[in-house]
Amino acid sequence: MTIRAITALRDLRRWALGHAALLLFCSLAAHVLTVAVTRPDILDLRVYWTAAPQVLSGQLYDFRLFTSGAFPALPFTYPPFAALLLLPVSALPWVVAACLWQAVSVGALAVIVGCAGRLLPGGGLGRQRIMLWVGGALWLEPVRHTLDLGQVNLVLGALVLWGLTAAREPVSRGAAVGVAAGVKLTPAVSGAYLLLTRQWRAAAWAVAVFLGTVALAWALTARESSRYWRTLIADPDRIGRVSSVLNQSLRGALSRSLGQDVGFGPVWLAAALALAALAGWALWAAARRRDPLAVLVTVQLTGLVLCPISWSHHWVWFLPAMIWLAHGPGRRSLPSRTALGAWAVVTAARVVPRLTRLQEGLAGGSAVVAGGGFPAHLALLGWVYVLCSVLTLLAVGAAAPPEQAPVPAEPRAPGPPSGGIDLTWT
Repeated sequence: MTIRAITALRDLRRWALGHAALLLFCSLAAHVLTVAVTRPDILDLRVYWTAAPQVLSGQLYDFRLFTSGAFPALPFTYPPFAALLLLPVSALPWVVAACLWQAVSVGALAVIVGCAGRLLPGGGLGRQRIMLWVGGALWLEPVRHTLDLGQVNLVLGALVLWGLTAAREPVSRGAAVGVAAGVKLTPAVSGAYLLLTRQWRAAAWAVAVFLGTVALAWALTARESSRYWRTLIADPDRIGRVSSVLNQSLRGALSRSLGQDVGFGPVWLAAALALAALAGWALWAAARRRDPLAVLVTVQLTGLVLCPISWSHHWVWFLPAMIWLAHGPGRRSLPSRTALGAWAVVTAARVVPRLTRLQEGLAGGSAVVAGGGFPAHLALLGWVYVLCSVLTLLAVGAAAPPEQAPVPAEPRAPGPPSGGIDLTWT
């Protein structure tokens, strides 16, 4: 890159920071206009809104929302506790519920950005950068998909990150993770972050609160709780087709490439062990640097890759990953810049929705792989989120630790601030 190009980029960055509020306003206005003109189906919110009252009649998991899309019969797939929490939403008129959900989700996006910044070494992005990240993230695929479907992912991500950064007491930090896991099981992986950062009491509270959500729902709706925890939880096919390109998990990617659901067989196990080894190296490097955001990003991305079903809208944790890649200790390294560029291209170009339309259009063609519904020569593109995650883990592991300051003659090891988080990893 020439000196002139570097200077132009620096000038553009200064201009953007100086006009961050205006750019955020324009992005929000464009979002509102887009929703008003395109009128997205918001199907998942409609499932929540319609199905939640069924938890009181014992027919929650018999419910289906019939559509004309790729998923013609949408069930309620979350634990019964989620339906109980969604009852107030169901009591609202549909238009009010949809508008309120959009507003809350956009607010949650701001919380995710701000709280992720607080976990950066040195802490904080600054108000202007937060506004720029929020304005830009509105148009990146996992966020856009979550908003278009009325999904709960942004709200749960904000709850987890708020608990891990803003809550001062272990009970509050653990409760945030426990409640999020009680609503939707995928946030439960956040408990690994509490263990890795040695927040033992918060981790215990997370388990206790999660079990409390199960017990409360069981007390109020025993039949539905029994059906969910004893039968439905072990059936990923009920959630959707594993080989769908919307499923950006390792199992989904392998199944599309091999033409059949690989399950948890030897192929998946070998790939999962390799990924676990890479994640372990990244966690060791992040702990050595005292880099909590890198630890959290590694935990979340690894959980998404190893989960049997990780729809593209589950991947809102790509945003904290991009924030670390752009502002973390390895931001100037080639691995970080490569991973950041990969995430930006894949999410801004909406690769997964484009592949989804191809998969749906070619599902009956002769060139598709058996069971995958996708052309074999395009199957590699269906790995995009898995590959971006691998690049991110490589960047986390390769980032150099900060230079150590000279040790004073009589060092005094301070404890964590009152109610704060101990990230010593000694």
